[in-house]
Amino acid sequence: MVGFKATDIPPTATVKFLGAGTAACIADLITFPLDTAKVRLQIQGESQGPVRATAGAQYRGVLGTILTMVRTEGPRSLYNGLVAGLQRQMSFASVRIGLYDSVKQFYTKGSEHASIGSRLLAGSTTGALAVAVAQPTDVVKVRFQAQARAGGGRRYQSTVDAYKTIAREEGFGGLWKGTSPNVARNAIVNCAELVTYDLIKDALLKANLMTGSCPPFSAWVPGTW
Repeated sequence: MVGFKATDIPPTATVKFLGAGTAACIADLITFPLDTAKVRLQIQGESQGPVRATAGAQYRGVLGTILTMVRTEGPRSLYNGLVAGLQRQMSFASVRIGLYDSVKQFYTKGSEHASIGSRLLAGSTTGALAVAVAQPTDVVKVRFQAQARAGGGRRYQSTVDAYKTIAREEGFGGLWKGTSPNVARNAIVNCAELVTYDLIKDALLKANLMTGSCPPFSAWVPGTW
């Protein structure tokens, strides 16, 4: 009986799950200041009247927002909510990406040929399921990003304190605020991302463009032919 080589063994669902979450955490570490700037720009004007909201904008543009936060709150303010952000990525990306292949196989009943419909169902399912699991971490992350360090009036002192405070003051359901639109958004995003990737990957494999069948390096070196 011929056994698999190490490189021929497909990754297990656990490996995919952990790999997707870890990769997402690394990406979040790099891009978190941009996400924080986005949140600050989105909520700007909430505490002001309709006239003042457009008159005295505190943040102007992505770079302006980042520079203003560094100047008024310190560089660490760009990473407000990072712990919750990493928790979100480990739970959210792990489910929506790591479980995609397993859910696709479930819909196709183990068939090697998955239809576009099965892929879309798998993408929608894992995208929606990921939000249902990770929504509390997303709520806490955004609350921290919106919370300015300047002035000393911080509502949440730590990530654990934020979970407890929201559950105590707003009810346990407060941790799942915004779930419905988030489910709809991420089901669509997941379909667009993963199904497109899946189809392109299959096309490349069928065209034998990534089979490693190129001649060895020595075949291209003069004098070794």
